[in-house]
Amino acid sequence: MSTTFASIKPVLLALAIGVGFLVQCDTARAQYGGTETALVAGGCFWCVEADFERVRGVEEVMSGFAGGDVANPTYQQVTGGGTGHLEVALIRFDPARISYQQILDLFLRSIDPFDAGGQFCDRGDSYTTAIFARTEAQRQAAEAAVARAEAELGREIVTPVRGPAEFWPAEAYHQDYFKSDERVLTRFGWIDKGDAYKRYRDACGRDARVREIWGANAPFAGG
Repeated sequence: MSTTFASIKPVLLALAIGVGFLVQCDTARAQYGGTETALVAGGCFWCVEADFERVRGVEEVMSGFAGGDVANPTYQQVTGGGTGHLEVALIRFDPARISYQQILDLFLRSIDPFDAGGQFCDRGDSYTTAIFARTEAQRQAAEAAVARAEAELGREIVTPVRGPAEFWPAEAYHQDYFKSDERVLTRFGWIDKGDAYKRYRDACGRDARVREIWGANAPFAGG
């Protein structure tokens, strides 16, 4: 979702943005009981959300921001630069149905892990990739997942394993964007958000690049 492709995004963004709200990982864990959470940055958070809401065992995915030092940031602040935040997805999953390790294996195979400057058409620090490990066990699992990915690809990847970070949800306008039938004004005219998302994803070349890197092991390419 870069400036270059801003015309693909709704031009009435500011009119549709809801009020942001804070969710902390520990609070989420307490609220959701037996479920666990993974926090990852994979470029456009619409795409990560769309990918992981298709995964069995994933209960919920929320788009947001993490990694910076600005409290309750807005989308405009983060994409404008200077906050230190990345676009992220908070993935709540049932560990009895899917493991954290499996979540990370899917995640790494849904991104370009060689790109340190952003993801696909989205450039800049806020679109770079990362795994935010919330516990020591998650850190070890994340490092092991990165090692497996490097062994499979035969080269070093740049996606870092970072420490715990506070999660700040994005505005309500961004949540479940990929499946919303709310109509918005885009360069293509008044169309559903879901249609706007599909056109953005195709124009950004996400699936084509992921297939180029991962081949048959790209679990979401084409979605």
